[in-house]
This record gives sequence, structure tokens and C-alpha cells, in this order.
Amino acid sequence: MNKELKDLAGWTVKAAKSAGADDCKVGISGQRLVEVSYRDRKPENIKEATTKSLNIQIYVNGRYSGQSTSDLRKDALKDFISNAVATTKLLAEDPYRTLPDPKYYEGRKDMDLGLVDPAYAKLTADDRHAIVMAIEAAALEKGGDKVISVTAQERDGHAESFTMTSNGFEGHQEVTYYVAGAEMTVQDEGDRRPAGYEFVVTVNKAKMPSPEKIGAGCAKRTLDLLGAKKIKTETLPIIIENRVAARIFGGLLEAMFGRNIQQKQSFLADKKGTKIASEQLTLIDDPFMKGSLGSQLYDGDGFAAKKRVMIDKGVLKDFYVDWYYSRKLEWEPTTGGPSNLIIPPGKRSVEEIMKDLGRGIFITGFIGGNSNSTTGDASIGILGHLFDGGKPVQSISEMNISDNHLKFWQRLVEVGNDPWPYSQQHFPSLVFADVVVAGV
Repeated sequence: MNKELKDLAGWTVKAAKSAGADDCKVGISGQRLVEVSYRDRKPENIKEATTKSLNIQIYVNGRYSGQSTSDLRKDALKDFISNAVATTKLLAEDPYRTLPDPKYYEGRKDMDLGLVDPAYAKLTADDRHAIVMAIEAAALEKGGDKVISVTAQERDGHAESFTMTSNGFEGHQEVTYYVAGAEMTVQDEGDRRPAGYEFVVTVNKAKMPSPEKIGAGCAKRTLDLLGAKKIKTETLPIIIENRVAARIFGGLLEAMFGRNIQQKQSFLADKKGTKIASEQLTLIDDPFMKGSLGSQLYDGDGFAAKKRVMIDKGVLKDFYVDWYYSRKLEWEPTTGGPSNLIIPPGKRSVEEIMKDLGRGIFITGFIGGNSNSTTGDASIGILGHLFDGGKPVQSISEMNISDNHLKFWQRLVEVGNDPWPYSQQHFPSLVFADVVVAGV
């Protein structure tokens, strides 16, 4: 733990109380970010930044404000804190804004979540350039004469934070992360120029695919868009690829937040304990996954993290309700947002599932779209492949699916055995029956 951060947080809490705050919450964070990108086999962007910031939440006379600064000198912080307390006193009262009951801080696990890669400190500038050059070279080689442009990128960082409240909470978090990938544009018929990408994110560099695999993956996904056309509107089974499944799920997830429930903007507000999806859908929120991007020992309110089953075989079991909205709703709080989301994988591969489905669409990307958290109505453009007899027969684009989430998720008939590991959403490919796909 960075003792400097802890000591400064403690000093800030005392300073805020001395300045007249009834309560306060202080978060101090530091981050180092490095980014390298290449285009046309030469560096396009090289950036390195180290930042520190302090965020303070002030509670005084039933009023609340959150303010931040990057000037961490104590002389400057004294004026900043004094001004923060003074301006907070001018705001309208909000009786629901308080620090959480300290009982919710209790029960925090003491465990190493594996969020810091020991090898991070050994990563050199030459290593970063070598990764990006290898990604770009593989993408260009696999893309062949169809390639118009490739931009390859590597980004990594180390972040650390310490949080303290005036009513007894203390928390420390530290994480490393790596992002690597590429974007490619290729020449298609006429003036069409499809663009594709491949990006992966990990906490540990050893778990990242090779640069050559990333670059080749980018080329394949982009070339697969060549010759894409609409087909006639048809009711078909669809498979949503693992890496994009979180996009369609987001419309369902949005309605599970306490804020939307309290604001009368959730179609799930009265659905707890009822069946909102087929039995194939189980959603687990697991903050204790080793080395996963969303792992945490406590949430944004300081609540001790807990593993939760949010949806169990189609039945909605819980909501994301933070301290503030729990008070407005007069509900028991749970947690303010997701950690690692898991849809347990099935037993079959996408290839095996395709063979049994006969004719259908394998969706590999979404374009635009909207989802109404109040009604559950959603509409989104799709990219992918028409398949028949278990094999892709045509790329498709400029098509659309529209439905209501309460109906759409009832059509989930199977999940694949391929959870996507490079995300907080560990979702496998999802299989839906009888979906209207709008085209010509």
C-alpha cells in the first residue's frame, strides 16, 4: 500500500472536518498511462502520462457536493477544501445524501485478487514498439492487397487509489492493465470500405494473445465484411458472438439499476422474483475472480463486495441499488454496479450449434441502435454472416433487429461454451430462436 496516499487522505479528512464539514469521503488516485500506435509501419502516436488527483465529497447541513483537484500540495489543498465546504453550504438540501451506514463496510474479504502484474515494471519502450509492429505486420500480411489502412495500438497502465471516509472506511486498490489491438479498413466493391477491429484487454500480460494472433484476427474480422449485403426480412435463429453479446445485454442491465427504478425509467422495476427470460439465462456477479478486470473487494460506496446471482434460470433475483437510491426507494442496498458479469457457459461450440440450426445469422457486430429502459423496446443494426448447413454462405450488413427485452430474452435457447475472457463481461455466444431480422 502506498503510505503517502493513505497519509494524505487522513490529513484531508481532518482538514475537511476542521473547515466545517459534517462528514466527508476522500479518494486519492495516481495513474501511469503509456500508449503507442503505428500506421504505415511507423509510429503515429506515442504518449506517456503520469497523473494524480484528489476527489472529495462534502456533506454539510444536509447538503452535498463532490469536487476534485490535481494540485496535491497541502497549502493549496487547504484553500481547496475550505472553498469546497463553503460552496457546498450554498447548495439545496438533499436529505438522502449521507455517508453509508458503517455496517455495510463490514465483512470485506482479505484476499489477493491478482490485479497487479509483477512483470509490468519490466515492460520497456522497445517491448511496446515490438508488440505494435508485430500486430500491424500480421494484419497487413493477412489483409493482403485489400488493405487500405491499418492502425495498430498498445496501451498499458498502472493505477492505484486510496479511499477514506470520516465514518471509518478505508480502502486501497491497485491494478495493472494492457490493451492491444488494431483497426483495419479494406477495399470492397465500388466505393464500399468496410472497417473492422480486434482488441483485447487483460490485467496480466502473460494472458494476452500473441501480437501475431491479434493482428491476424483483425484482418480476418475485417475481410469477413467483404461483399456484405442485405437479405430479405426473415424470421431466423441468430447466434450473437461472445465478444459482442454484452452490447445487446446492456439494455437489460440498464433496467436493473436503482437510479432508473427510482426515476420510473425501468421496465424491470416490478419484476423481481418473476421470470424475465428463458431458463437458459443465468447471470452471476462475481467480484472475486482472480485477475479479472472487474474484480474488487469493495464497491463505490465502500460496501464489502459479495458474489450475487442476479438472474437465476430466467428469474430476476436482484437489482443494483447503491446507498443513495436505496434511501430514496426505502429499499435495502445491494451494490452500485456490476463487477465481473458471468453467463455460465454451455457445452457446445458455435460450430456444433450452427450445424443443428440449419439456416440462421451469426452476428459479429452491432451498429448504432437504441434501447428504452422505461419500456424495454430496443432496435439495433447488425453485422455478421448468414449460415446454412453449419457453414457461412454470405456476409450481411445494414440489417436490423427490433424487439422488447422481455420478449427477446425469452427466445434464448442455448449458450455456447466460449466465454469471452478479455472483458468484465464473461459472456459466451448466445443463441436465440425465431428472431425477425429486417432487411430488404
